[in-house]
Amino acid sequence: MIIVTETESFPVARRCPFAEPAEYSELREQAPISKVALQGGDEAWWVTRHAEGRAVLVDGRFSSDRRRAGFPFPGIDRSIRERFRDQAPSMIGMDGAEHAAERRALISEFTVKRLAALQPRIQQIVDGFLDDMLAAPERPVDLVQALSLPVPSLVICEMLGVPYDDHDFFQSRTSKIVQRSTPPEERAQAQAELRGYLGELIARKEAEPGDDLFSRQIALRRQDGPLDRPSLVSMAFLLLAAGHETTANMISLGVVAMLDNPDQLARIKADPGLTPLAVEELLRYFSIVETATSRVATEDVEIGGVRIRADEGVIVSGLSANWDPEVFPAPGELDIDRRARNHIAFGYGPHQCLGQNLARLELQIVFDTLFRRIPGLRLAEPADQVRYKTDASIYGVHELPVIW
Repeated sequence: MIIVTETESFPVARRCPFAEPAEYSELREQAPISKVALQGGDEAWWVTRHAEGRAVLVDGRFSSDRRRAGFPFPGIDRSIRERFRDQAPSMIGMDGAEHAAERRALISEFTVKRLAALQPRIQQIVDGFLDDMLAAPERPVDLVQALSLPVPSLVICEMLGVPYDDHDFFQSRTSKIVQRSTPPEERAQAQAELRGYLGELIARKEAEPGDDLFSRQIALRRQDGPLDRPSLVSMAFLLLAAGHETTANMISLGVVAMLDNPDQLARIKADPGLTPLAVEELLRYFSIVETATSRVATEDVEIGGVRIRADEGVIVSGLSANWDPEVFPAPGELDIDRRARNHIAFGYGPHQCLGQNLARLELQIVFDTLFRRIPGLRLAEPADQVRYKTDASIYGVHELPVIW
C-alpha cells in the first residue's frame, strides 16, 4: 500500500524529546515505503523500516548527488537548492568511483592509530573545560556553552587546522544553516560566508602548511595535479560543520537522557566499560541527523515491493529505522544492554559517516569524565521544559542548565 500523506509534511517535528513522531510508527506498520509531502512542498518516498532502509543505502541505483534532478531537500527553499548545482560537491554528494577516491584521500585521518593518538588530547580538552565549569561563580551553568559545544569544536579545530579563536564565527553560521526556520536568503548568506572563510584559510595553508588535516590534504591533492580549490573548500565545509554540530548535540542529549534514566547512569558510573554500549544506544535512541540518508533513484528500482521511478527522491528516516521494533524491541526504552551497533545513526553502506569513531571517542570520554568528576550533576529544570531543536536538521537542545 502506498500513502500520499496530506495532513503532515515530513520530516515531522518531534513533539516529545524521547519519542519518535506517531506518524512514523503508523507508516512503518501500514506502508513502510510511502510517498509523502516534504517541508518545502516537494514529494519523496519516505522509508521507515530498518530492512528497507539499509537496502536503499547499499543499492548503487540510488544516488547521493545533490545536483541530480529529483534529489530531495526537505525544508530547503528551491532557490537555495539550485545553488547546489553550482558548487563543487562534498564527499556526501558523490557517487561511485568519485566518492571512493575522496574517501580514500581522507580515510588515513580517521584510522584507529590516529584516533588513539588523539585520545590524551581529547581527555585534556574535556578536563580543561570541566575545570572552568566547576570554577564557575554562579549556577546553573549552561552545559551547551560550558562543555557540549566547546569540546568537539576545539577537537575538530585542532584536527583540521582551524584557529579556535574563530569558533564564534563558524558556529554562528553553522547554526543558521541547520535551522529549518532560518529564512532562505539568510541561510544562503551564512553558507557563502563560511565557504569564503574556508577558502581564505586554505589559501593560508597553501602558503604556510602546518601539521593538520587541511595542510596534509593540500599536499596530497597537489600530487595529482593543480589544486582543485572549490572541491577542497567543500571537503572543509563538510568536516568542519559535521565535525562539531552533531557531537555537540549528542553530548547534551546524552546527558539529558542519562539523568532521566538514573538506573542506566548508575551502571556506567559503576563500570565505565559499559559506556561504549551506552553511546551506541544513545545514538540509536536520538538519531539526530534524520535525513542525511536522502537519495534519488537513477533508474526504476523495486524496494520492499514498491516501484520507485527514476528521478524520484527517497529519504530513509534514520529515526524511524532506529525505532523499528522488529530490530530493536521496545525501542522507546533506553537500554544500554541492547548492543545496538546495527543502528543507522551514522548511515549505512558506502556513505557511512567517516568520522563516526571520532564521535564515539569524544562521547565516551565526555560521559565518563563528566559523571565521574561531577557525580551530583542534575538538570536545573525538568527534561520536558528544556528547549529542544525541533526545527533543526540536526536535533539537539538550545541550552541545558545544570546544577550540582
